[in-house]
Amino acid sequence: MMDGWHRLRQTLAWAGLTPLLLACSPQASAPPAPSAGQVKPVAGAQMTYYAAARAAEQVSFGATPALVAELSQKGLAAWIDAQFALPASTAVSPSWVRYFDGNNEVASNRAGNVPVDQFWRRALTAPDQLRQRVAWALFQYIPVAQGQPNGQLQYYNMLINNAFGTYGQLLREVTVQPMMGWYLNNETNRPPSPECLGCTPNENYARELMQLFSIGVVQLNSDGSVIRDAGGKPRESYTQKDVEALARALTGWRNPWDTDPNGKMADFDQRMTPEPQAFFHDSTAKVVMGMPLAAGMSPDTELDAVIALLMQHPNVAPFVSLRLIQHLVTSNPTPAYLSRISAVFRNNGKGVAGDLRAVVKAILLDPEARAGDVPGQQSRQFGKFREPVQWLSALMRGLACSAPMYSTNGSTQWVVSPPGQPPNAPASVFSFYQATDRVPGSNLLAPEQKIVGTMEMNNRFGNLNWHLLDSNNPASASNRASSGCDLATPAALLQNDPGGFLDWVSQRWFRGAMPPTLRSKMALLMQAESWASGEEGALTMIQFALASPYFGAIR
Repeated sequence: MMDGWHRLRQTLAWAGLTPLLLACSPQASAPPAPSAGQVKPVAGAQMTYYAAARAAEQVSFGATPALVAELSQKGLAAWIDAQFALPASTAVSPSWVRYFDGNNEVASNRAGNVPVDQFWRRALTAPDQLRQRVAWALFQYIPVAQGQPNGQLQYYNMLINNAFGTYGQLLREVTVQPMMGWYLNNETNRPPSPECLGCTPNENYARELMQLFSIGVVQLNSDGSVIRDAGGKPRESYTQKDVEALARALTGWRNPWDTDPNGKMADFDQRMTPEPQAFFHDSTAKVVMGMPLAAGMSPDTELDAVIALLMQHPNVAPFVSLRLIQHLVTSNPTPAYLSRISAVFRNNGKGVAGDLRAVVKAILLDPEARAGDVPGQQSRQFGKFREPVQWLSALMRGLACSAPMYSTNGSTQWVVSPPGQPPNAPASVFSFYQATDRVPGSNLLAPEQKIVGTMEMNNRFGNLNWHLLDSNNPASASNRASSGCDLATPAALLQNDPGGFLDWVSQRWFRGAMPPTLRSKMALLMQAESWASGEEGALTMIQFALASPYFGAIR
């Protein structure tokens, strides 16, 4: 059986879509307005089908018929409020994940799959989709990389639990989370003293807390523009002296530990605690970015003072607001959009700074975010690349998949994820990309483009055929049974009602408004090709449609 990717490579040039597949850019023109009758209004709806489906892409891991219907009926503001009221969907870590035998390859492999398996299950089926999307946004710039599986899982649980709190509380929880303490070494951050010979402050976490998690390296205006000196040089947010002082302020924390048969492991679902011996914490007076930290504070009290200092910094509002706008709505927000959200970050209307509920709601309801609810109304520079995780999750949610897929190599299994964006394994503390990454040769922000390359596009064309339908793949039959993906419905439509199949694809992934050019090319391919089964044909054509720039950029 020829897989979908190789088949499509033979027909792309004939179909005339090769230029389209290479044009996936934030500057690509907006899809044309829907033809008459393509978008069916819902009686009594507060949002059109198109607007609700578009909002679903911003607030979830992918549109589903039920989600679009709910948004249509409630309207976006009421739907957001209902999401705020839902309990957090977090993962439970079984004891065999906590205490797996690191010397046993099968046990290690089984435990290592759990964090990413649990990520996909929540992305595909969790009712609190907005919370899950915000947690994923936070993780992408406040990450931990691969490590102890239970630690990964519990760190992500912490982000989920704090996604709708205040940013100051989030920073505090990140600081005392054992996985972060291990990952960026704050668990070994100690001042020199006669009682602790050889001890020295570890600056790793202190530096990243400022550089990557809160204020950045250069001073910013509320609209995100860089503040420069008289010579045009960007003004730095902090100096090396500030890093050193902040590292001293964060000394004296230790991870909680338990003992298991295979060695010492942290209780990653607990918080780090101050060392009982006072000499492990530097309690002398310090100055960080011109702000004094008084002498005599305990580790707990000084951490509160550090968080307050960061939350008072002018940079924190535009720094955080930009990243949340980018992950939820558009990579290249206008200065006015960013300035409006920064103002909400500073004050939610009740005198509270960093209220993530208020910030997220303001981002999603902002006029610039909603302008595209009317097709063709948004700026040509508006939108974002559909990053690999969100591309795959949107495809799977559209197919009603309820569980992730697995690949198998002998006794080793691993959860199927995009190779350029495994959700539990960013390459470093700098994550998958940086918020300031731009389109090559342009000044447009487009960070997601950095990881959408040739390998990713190859996967988009035919990867699911291999994992769900290929008899040569030993995991294929198991994935068909366990993932819950609905291939029967599109297969029956393709075989019995090709026009109905195109309507179905349009409703599921194109807001009921598939561009006429794409629709006509798909119709030609469907007439010219034959497949071993209706399921193979349907899945191949769906992947073909979703690999196009019309779906590759969220607008």
